[in-house]
Amino acid sequence: MSSSLITVKGLAKTYKMGSMEVRALKHLDLTIDRGEFVAIMGPSGSGKSTFMNLVGCLDSPSHGSYRLDGIEVANMTDDELAAIRSQKIGFVFQTFNLIPRTTALVNVQLPLWYNRTRQATAAENTAAARKALTIVGLASREDHTPNQLSGGQQQRVAIARALVNNPAVLLADEPTGALDTRTGEEIMAIFQRLNRAGKTVVMVTHEPDIAQHAKRIIHFRDGQLISDERVAEPIDARVWLADAPPEAGMMHGAASR
Repeated sequence: MSSSLITVKGLAKTYKMGSMEVRALKHLDLTIDRGEFVAIMGPSGSGKSTFMNLVGCLDSPSHGSYRLDGIEVANMTDDELAAIRSQKIGFVFQTFNLIPRTTALVNVQLPLWYNRTRQATAAENTAAARKALTIVGLASREDHTPNQLSGGQQQRVAIARALVNNPAVLLADEPTGALDTRTGEEIMAIFQRLNRAGKTVVMVTHEPDIAQHAKRIIHFRDGQLISDERVAEPIDARVWLADAPPEAGMMHGAASR
């Protein structure tokens, strides 16, 4: 098996806005190996969100090649992309995107119901969802609805939901942006633990301190990759949490309840 999980060559995306064309991504060449933890950074309009949409199979490139886990996906149909998403990719968003009136357990089960390749009983799906909740430390909260959970707990449910299909890669879009500093570090500790266990994580963030938790930081600007650097000594969230006082709560973004 190749060590490369994500390989893009000459990847480009152009959006048409009336008579204008916006080149959001310009002939990108990039490889992300299995087991990497990569942070994607860049100002608004830099192309980082477009890149994540393409890598997440939410959109198709205008030009170029994209291979995910050895499969060429650049020219797939919408239905084929949907199948790849359900099998290969776990998404974690800043706003959690949980269904308000359903329990944590049901929220985590949802991707299993949409995975057409999965042949499993209802009991097996429930067991898989419970295992995912256990991984993120929320086994005792499976019957709670989102409004009964803190912001950090909701993000843990979202991570469990992303994990439940055992995807090849976790894509996280500003996963700490709605959390206070300590809660954000708790979320980063989960990502780092998953990465140490072998899970590939690709994360978009605008926060340099959050990016420093990754092993590699890629910067975009004006639709182009301008830097790609290894992090010599990533911040270890476990150490931060052990050393920080309990009241540490300088804000990353909005407040965690």
